[in-house]
Amino acid sequence: MSYEPTATGSTADEPPTLPTDRHTGCPFDPPAGLTALSDRPLRRMRYADGHLGWLVTDHAVARELLADPRISSRYELLHLPEPVPGHTGDVPPAPVGDIIGLDAPEHTRYRRLLVGKFTVRRMRRLAERVEQLTAECLDAMEQAGPTADLVEAFAHPVPALMICELLGVPYADRDRFNGHVATIFDQAAQAEAKGEAYTELLKYQGELVLAKRAEPTDDLLSDLTTSDLTDEELAGIGGLLLAAGLDTTANMLGLGTFALLSNPDQLDALRADPALAERAVEELLRYLSVADPLLRSALEDIEVAGQVIKAGETVTISVQAANRDARRFPDPDRLDIHRKATGHLAFGHGPHQCLGQQLARVEMTVAFPALLARFPGLRLAVPPAEVRMREHANIYGPAALPVTWTDSAEPVTDGAAAATRQPR
Repeated sequence: MSYEPTATGSTADEPPTLPTDRHTGCPFDPPAGLTALSDRPLRRMRYADGHLGWLVTDHAVARELLADPRISSRYELLHLPEPVPGHTGDVPPAPVGDIIGLDAPEHTRYRRLLVGKFTVRRMRRLAERVEQLTAECLDAMEQAGPTADLVEAFAHPVPALMICELLGVPYADRDRFNGHVATIFDQAAQAEAKGEAYTELLKYQGELVLAKRAEPTDDLLSDLTTSDLTDEELAGIGGLLLAAGLDTTANMLGLGTFALLSNPDQLDALRADPALAERAVEELLRYLSVADPLLRSALEDIEVAGQVIKAGETVTISVQAANRDARRFPDPDRLDIHRKATGHLAFGHGPHQCLGQQLARVEMTVAFPALLARFPGLRLAVPPAEVRMREHANIYGPAALPVTWTDSAEPVTDGAAAATRQPR
């Protein structure tokens, strides 16, 4: 049976809703319905509560709007593109310390305090520690092998260890916050469950803040206790960094490995030349775009791409579509680790560009080559179509990635790679 991509919920007279269905086709590609809507830079879109806003799929328009001070990130001004189970009514304002949902000048105050903690130079100094933690995870995986769930054994522990290291969180406490993070990012979770998980995460961070004030250690959270931030603000910022720094990188490592195993020519190129790692990471970030979409609201009328976005209208910026814009990235649906993929929007753009992007880059630049070097015969342990994906999570990736390995590299068959493009 052939699959005909259609715009979700659209007719000739009705604006579409946001296409999110990835159940068919290649698991690394945007939903087919979204691709079908990418023939215009932006278009009208219907939101879950009936609001009529906009969908942006063009790379240049996305960058322009993300950098525009007339565009707001405040949660309470937004309309949600998809219904959230148990959620009714307006979106509440950002909780204390959640800088993602703030505008200047509040956002600027927090950002200035934090940006100095995430410099490229400081993150690169962490590379040696990333190498140590990565090697420890690979040692444990090898000893327990020759099969493993790569998500559980590698993709999740590496960033979890590093974010704990950065914030000064005892790694023994990881089980306490892992479940809360998973619930927060689960689109299928009830709004009440999400709220409870966030409350528990903040409770933990509050306890940690008090401990750092009493006995500072060499970590980011201890550094911030010398600022004018309140305990509540510190707990909120710590919770946000913990959740965001863990889930995004974990899914990039899992989905990135899946993509490399499904593209053996790219995997072989990276294994043969680890110096390609930085370029490969940028290309994987572009190609996979695990964090999507970005929501904004117009504070005043904005004319862009021949259209006028009216004040109060919500804009959904599809990072997936923008990063597959052929006008910016030729042959965008092909994974090419030799490509110069700078300028992608995987970390956003403008005043809200991801603070932790340099740490994520260091982690991935170390982790991918180390994994491939340790296991030259690494391959999927199940057919690609049987890999379970996090279809309902805010951050996309594999729920589990069964792998196996031998002592020497073995070619991946063309059928294994092609299977990723069959209906799933």
